[in-house]
Amino acid sequence: MLLYDYFRSSACYRVRIALNLKRVAYDSAPISLINGEQRSADHLARNPQGLVPALDTGEGAVLTQSLAIIDWLDARFPEPRLIPADPLARAQALSQAMVVGMDVHPLNNLRVLNHLRDTLGADGDARNQWYRHWTAEGLAALEAMAGEGRFLGGDAPGIADLFLIPQLYNARRFECPLDAYPRLVAIDAQAQAIPAFAAAHPDKVKPAE
Repeated sequence: MLLYDYFRSSACYRVRIALNLKRVAYDSAPISLINGEQRSADHLARNPQGLVPALDTGEGAVLTQSLAIIDWLDARFPEPRLIPADPLARAQALSQAMVVGMDVHPLNNLRVLNHLRDTLGADGDARNQWYRHWTAEGLAALEAMAGEGRFLGGDAPGIADLFLIPQLYNARRFECPLDAYPRLVAIDAQAQAIPAFAAAHPDKVKPAE
């Protein structure tokens, strides 16, 4: 498999965690979002949205969108299961994941922040306030939705944790206060102790300069 990846992309980070948890071997092809490589003709042929990640399965298909990729990985490599099979548990896990994937991340990704700057004239302070506002709304909801298990997914990490951990990484990058989310911070600490999570961290996969 070949993962078209950007080390700081939270969507790519989710997929790296999933691949590592399932012990699926893959190669990485860096796509620099800063340098605009996601808009190249070659990459647009893989993903018409011009986004990362994209996963060449090695089986004649290229998959896009992190949730779709993880769902395919769960079907193709069932253990450990990341999205529950039980319909109610599945819906609950996906609802947690979508707090990040549908409501926080789309408002705060690089292309939105660049649009705020380039088209709407928002300065750095305004963009950071925007980022922190939407992050705080999402994390507050997830804190309330967290159960008593070691992870959002229960006693083992699941799909919601794969969305949470990269979001907390980005929250720290943007200096978002996290004191109001003790359960989420504790889950993050548990996850970072797992080699599959630690190996997916942006600092571990950053391309050499």
